[in-house]
Amino acid sequence: MLIKSENVSVVRGKKEILKNIDLELGFNDFVTIIGPNGAGKSTLLKCLLGFYKPDNGQIIKSPDLKVSYVPQDFIADKSIPITSYNFIKLNKKINDMEINKISSEFNVSHLLDKQISDLSGGELQKILLVRSLIEKPNLLVLDEPTQSLDVSSQLSFYKFLGQIFKEKDISILMVSHDLHMVMSSTKRVVCLSNHICCSGEPLSITKDPEFITLFGHDFANMMSVYKHDFSHQHVGDSHD
Repeated sequence: MLIKSENVSVVRGKKEILKNIDLELGFNDFVTIIGPNGAGKSTLLKCLLGFYKPDNGQIIKSPDLKVSYVPQDFIADKSIPITSYNFIKLNKKINDMEINKISSEFNVSHLLDKQISDLSGGELQKILLVRSLIEKPNLLVLDEPTQSLDVSSQLSFYKFLGQIFKEKDISILMVSHDLHMVMSSTKRVVCLSNHICCSGEPLSITKDPEFITLFGHDFANMMSVYKHDFSHQHVGDSHD
């Protein structure tokens, strides 16, 4: 176990944003949280990360937990000239060799000399991911990473994220609205609507009555035909 919530609830005013949330992430796990707007998805991430203290319940973390967080809205300030290379190094005690190694490994070396403000949305997300991997986290947390990307950039991003999951000893926790991508890219889906409606492997939840209630029969049927071809095997896996 890397991190888990036990019976977590969050109340804002008189509204219960989260209710009795039990969620656990293990080693080499890939969990995506989905749900309608206002379901509490980002709030749950922030509770897990320690930004918010839950009103009830607790967050339990492994002593070995090392988190890297990519926030929902990162906007490059065009008035500040900084290359991708220097942005990756910013406030991090890392050497140039490590940056070049990981950039080459994930085929983003050609972006290092570009100004952050000149990157496309998809390129910026890749640089943010590379920066998040520099300190070798065992949990990568992403909040709506593709919300501003077009479909082509979304496909490229999820392929990139899939490569990271396959090649690094890392777990991923992500909030996403891209259900069509989620069905083919994640190990486990958690459907949230202030409480956990259902959770499980992507194709199994499309048959869950609560998923169908939230998203409708037609959408559930459409999602059920997506092929789940994501590889979850890691060379040298040692954690159960």
